[in-house]
Amino acid sequence: MPLGLFGNKFTPKKTPPRRAQSLSNLNLDAEQSRTEFGVDYSGVKLNLGGQEVAFENGMWVTESGVGGASQREVMHLKKTNQQLHEENNLLKLKIDILLDMLSEISAVSHFHENELKQLREAKSKKR
Repeated sequence: MPLGLFGNKFTPKKTPPRRAQSLSNLNLDAEQSRTEFGVDYSGVKLNLGGQEVAFENGMWVTESGVGGASQREVMHLKKTNQQLHEENNLLKLKIDILLDMLSEISAVSHFHENELKQLREAKSKKR
C-alpha cells in the first residue's frame, strides 16, 4: 500500500483576516442607530378599517371605540370596578367586626351594671 494514501493529514488553508470595517452601507451616528435598531421603541399600532388597534402587554387593544368607550377605557373601568368591589368588601368586613366589638362591650357593660346593682342591694340589706 502506498504511504501517501493514508499518511497525509488534511490541512485546510488559512482563511484571510477579516476587514475591520463594517460591510454595512448605513452611515448612522450612535443616536440614529439607537433609534433605528435599539430596544427603545414605541408600541405597535395599526389602523384597520378606521379602527386603531395597539399591542400592549401581549394583547391587542382597540384605541378608538365605535359609538362608545374604547377597549382601553373599558379595561380601565373594569379594573377600577374590581378595586371598588374589593374595597367595599373590606369595609363590610370592618363594619361587621366593629358591630361584634360593640355588642361585646355592651354585654360586658350590662353585666357590670347588673353586678353593681346586686352589690348595692346587698349593701342596703346589711344596714
